[in-house]
Amino acid sequence: MIVRTWHGCVPRRHEAGFAAHLEQTGVQHSRSIAGNLGAFVRQEEQGEWTHFFLATYWRDLEAVKAEAVKAFAGDNYHIAVTYPDDEQFELLSDPYVFQHEVSETAPL
Repeated sequence: MIVRTWHGCVPRRHEAGFAAHLEQTGVQHSRSIAGNLGAFVRQEEQGEWTHFFLATYWRDLEAVKAEAVKAFAGDNYHIAVTYPDDEQFELLSDPYVFQHEVSETAPL
């Protein structure tokens, strides 16, 4: 299985709005792609910022390299997927995502 990870943060005043936005964009978008096995979002507050960590789960590396993640992220799948409305939340997005090959997952 491949876990694709992304991180971004917003000012705390946008926390609730961005959480809903992320669910409607990154989470729902990734879940709509064949080969996706799910998505998990974690939030952490740090000072005046709320950090969001999105992990999407994919069947295998071939799904990442081929149809699945490319359908989600495009040919350059190492670059973070962003959405036009992200800027209204003052999102600071990491520009890159990482793909991790894992043999199993367990709840935190």
